Amino acid sequence: MINIIRIFLGAFTAFFAFNFAKDVSKAKKENKFEDIPQWKPVTTGFVTDFFDTLGIGSFAPTVAMFNGLKMNISDRLIPGTLNVCHTIPVVLEAFIFTTVIEVDPVTLISLIASAVVGSYLGAGIISKMDERKIQIIMGIALAITALLMLLAQLGLMPGGGTATGLTGAKLVIGIIGNFILGALMTAGVGLYSPCMAMVYFLGMSPDVAFPIMMGSCAMLMPIASTKFIKEGAYARKTSLFVTLGGVVGVFIAAFIVKSMPMNILKWLVIVVIAYTSVAMLKKAFNTEKKA
Repeated sequence: MINIIRIFLGAFTAFFAFNFAKDVSKAKKENKFEDIPQWKPVTTGFVTDFFDTLGIGSFAPTVAMFNGLKMNISDRLIPGTLNVCHTIPVVLEAFIFTTVIEVDPVTLISLIASAVVGSYLGAGIISKMDERKIQIIMGIALAITALLMLLAQLGLMPGGGTATGLTGAKLVIGIIGNFILGALMTAGVGLYSPCMAMVYFLGMSPDVAFPIMMGSCAMLMPIASTKFIKEGAYARKTSLFVTLGGVVGVFIAAFIVKSMPMNILKWLVIVVIAYTSVAMLKKAFNTEKKA
């Protein structure tokens, strides 16, 4: 099962990488790169994917660093940029950390497939939205992410059960839930925390959450990101250099650091994400007042 998933993952990623390289090359020739110092996106990629490899997540911290480093990326382009720039680092994480965990094949394939379909449809919708709608969606998404991380830190997340698969109504709920999470990921909502919460609520073993959420992210991101590339709804230079920094961050975290005390950092990330959420929503409603 793992080998089959890896084959599909490799094929999807190769297709994405071809389109990404082609689009970036064309943009560079036509002088369509953003006017930002290269060290900013490289640093962003290194830091966010380093900690993503250790379990923090990368989407919300990336938005926070975009703002903190004053990279001035249009809010309309942020969802596409997040998906494109983190695709290759996340796929690397999946290949490095995918282990044989007992999980029902039907459940695993169904939930991954539903997330992929949701992300493809979601990318088409999000890439055409105006900036204010993106700001509102991103603001709410960041708030939900901060809340889920806070609940996890306080030990209030549900404890799950011992099941390694879903059947009947629970399987249908899981498929619909992961479809929605796949679509929301294209709006900048990280899938890890809500997917883990859903798996726990449905009574599955906590261990089973990892192949489901990692497989979902790694499989859906090349598909969704290719859609964003075709729509031109992402920041090209930023995505390229975040990817390069992210790849280095993943390898260092996986093979050199491996683990570190994360409790204080998680509290800091929650505060930063909450602040970024408020700032994004404030910007959206200020835009409405001006209009």
